[in-house]
Amino acid sequence: MDMMEYFRRMFTYDDWANREVLTGFAAAGAPPQRCLELMAHILSAERLWLERLMGQPQTLPVWPQFTAKECETQAAELPGRWRQYLDSLGDLETMVAYRNTQGESWSSRVADVLTHVIMHSVYHRGQIATSMRIAGFQPANTDFIHSTRRGFVK
Repeated sequence: MDMMEYFRRMFTYDDWANREVLTGFAAAGAPPQRCLELMAHILSAERLWLERLMGQPQTLPVWPQFTAKECETQAAELPGRWRQYLDSLGDLETMVAYRNTQGESWSSRVADVLTHVIMHSVYHRGQIATSMRIAGFQPANTDFIHSTRRGFVK
């Protein structure tokens, strides 16, 4: 498997995992507010990094106040945008220049940004799982190996 195919697979996993969390929210009825905040942050950060990679201005705050429905809307839209970007991408070693949320100028390899996006989302989904369990809810199983064993990610 080449690296482009690897990243396509990781973003397929990311989409599946985000949808699993949102399904868990719906099953809970009213997820804890912190869980909703974290999910909104995941989706907003994914969009922010995609916009940076594409040289576009930031369209959402890093910590938006989304409802569960707004999270679902974002989660439905992002995978297609990521697929389109990955399909048009030429070189994973390309450097991309951007400003972080503190206004500092940086540049990073595209491959590093893509890795960061996936890891950042996994990290916060872990926080969501912990918060759901503490609140007495069953968290979504978003383990990568679970997604492959069940055939959700090929």
